[in-house]
Amino acid sequence: MATLRELKTRIGSVSSSEKITGAMKMISSAKVHKNEQELRKLQPFRAQLQHIMGHILASDATFESPLIESKEVRKIAVVVFGSDDGLCGAYNMNVFKKLLEELNRLHETFGNDVDITVIPVGRKIAGAVSHIVSDSIKSKPVAGVDSKMAPEKVDAFTMSLKDGFTGDEYDYVEVVYMHFHSISRQRATVETLFPVKPEILLGNQDAAGKKESGRMYLFEPDANSIFNEVLPMFVLSTMQDITIENRASEQAARVMAMQAANDNAKKLNEELRLEYNKLRQQSITTELLDILGGQVER
Repeated sequence: MATLRELKTRIGSVSSSEKITGAMKMISSAKVHKNEQELRKLQPFRAQLQHIMGHILASDATFESPLIESKEVRKIAVVVFGSDDGLCGAYNMNVFKKLLEELNRLHETFGNDVDITVIPVGRKIAGAVSHIVSDSIKSKPVAGVDSKMAPEKVDAFTMSLKDGFTGDEYDYVEVVYMHFHSISRQRATVETLFPVKPEILLGNQDAAGKKESGRMYLFEPDANSIFNEVLPMFVLSTMQDITIENRASEQAARVMAMQAANDNAKKLNEELRLEYNKLRQQSITTELLDILGGQVER
């Protein structure tokens, strides 16, 4: 049975843990709100790009781009976003499970002979990916690319993927990440980066595009030039959006993990204090009985 001194020490440790988890929750909450603001700033830009391309696709103009060209799939790149830090609950595990599901789907769709290169973004997910390397699945971490990289680094990384696709290094490029809905809800998602699908370019304009299909447009210099200028910008904005959503999801998962840890610490603290008070009351009662016993003997 624990002594009063031991219980007091344990109560102090649990109280310190409660304060630490509470502080970490507040920090992660602030980071979630910051990422939400960045998403709101990015969305109008991406929506405007979709609007421009929607007009081009709805017109009778002809256009072509190597970024929308479908190829015979033999080499696939799968970018998987995780975290560099821990204490975020089952966040990385959920992303990893989605990655395994997607790898199985790719093999079923394109055959077991397809070569898959997994590009992990984040130290934690890179460690998990290293355990599934095989003859058909390779891991290719990129130096300087992590879950905390600056927007300029995100753009450079995206352009390297574009060059890999147009340069026949990859025939198909996907991204596995955690889509952010709210602090309490995130969903592991797979998005095709290359080739770019026309339905993604249209976004929510599909119905409007059909209504405007009969209109005449004048493009300067020409529709194809505008399309090839705007399309890479759309891909860059997509990757920026994915990166920010992934960060927001990581911090949201950390908020929930710290909340759970804080609740457990409070519950344990209450139990320890109850045990401490019982033991202290028992000790006082014993001392009183000893005093009374001594008086009776006199």
